[in-house]
Amino acid sequence: MVLKVDKNKCLSCAGCVSICPNDALTLRNMIIEVDENKCSECAICIHFCPVGALRLTTNL
Repeated sequence: MVLKVDKNKCLSCAGCVSICPNDALTLRNMIIEVDENKCSECAICIHFCPVGALRLTTNL
């Protein structure tokens, strides 16, 4: 599974960045970036996002 950010929904509030226990998310140029090597797929950020911009998906 891979964490994906829906850039059309994301508000760039960076709440997910601050809540991620693995420091897998960063905000660069108002876009959330995911470090797949650090992401443990815990889904804390998904539940924290106020607009549902994050989701886990297969990497196809």
